[in-house]
Amino acid sequence: MPGRALSFGAVAENYERFRPGYPDEVADTVLAYAGRPIGTALEIGAGTGKATRLFAERGIAVTATDPDEDMLVELRKHLPSNVRTARGALEDLPPGGDYAMVYAASSLHWTEPVDRWPRVASMLVPGGVFASFGGRTLLTDPALLDAVNAARKPFLDSDEIPSPDGTPPEQDMQWPGTELQQSELFTDVRQEVVARRSTMTAEDYIGLLSTISAYLELPPSTRQRVYGRILAVLPATVKVNADLMIHLARRI
Repeated sequence: MPGRALSFGAVAENYERFRPGYPDEVADTVLAYAGRPIGTALEIGAGTGKATRLFAERGIAVTATDPDEDMLVELRKHLPSNVRTARGALEDLPPGGDYAMVYAASSLHWTEPVDRWPRVASMLVPGGVFASFGGRTLLTDPALLDAVNAARKPFLDSDEIPSPDGTPPEQDMQWPGTELQQSELFTDVRQEVVARRSTMTAEDYIGLLSTISAYLELPPSTRQRVYGRILAVLPATVKVNADLMIHLARRI
């Protein structure tokens, strides 16, 4: 697992406070696709439990996994009684299982590509559902986005995570749908988008940036300098686009 995947535990409380949650429409979309009741689910890279709660509140017995114990500590502060936790990355989990659903929220890109889909498939019952969803939180004002990028550039060229398989952003089907379409283990691959727009204070936007791995890799003094430069170009409040892309597939 990439080192950046284990950088979040130090800011677990910020992650819980500043990362946006997932709207009910995400669960509605996933469960409508399933087309049958989902009793059990395995979550990959649960973090502080933003998506854990989304499905657990629907009565699903979720097993939430994450490789970072500090993230799980924060998750346990908020989880419902029908959630159990287990420390480990996807690669650490024992193969096999009988889950009706396996899902990942803004975390699948941290998993190792080797045997990714055989591992996921082994944990699903035949006909079981795989779901992955996530998206960047971007300033909606192009001029403001350019100003922020310019303020950051001397220290960090980009805070993006490129597509794991190199799929260009203009292609209709995005990763991981591209890989799922090529897998012989899954069928009925779909891609949906759920709109998520909001307004936040400049300070909360900086708080959000403080949970992004590219910034967490910077030395602490540099990190604070970058945040200060970005804050200096922001108005008091900013509008953001945090649309979510959902990928769905069914185990053969």
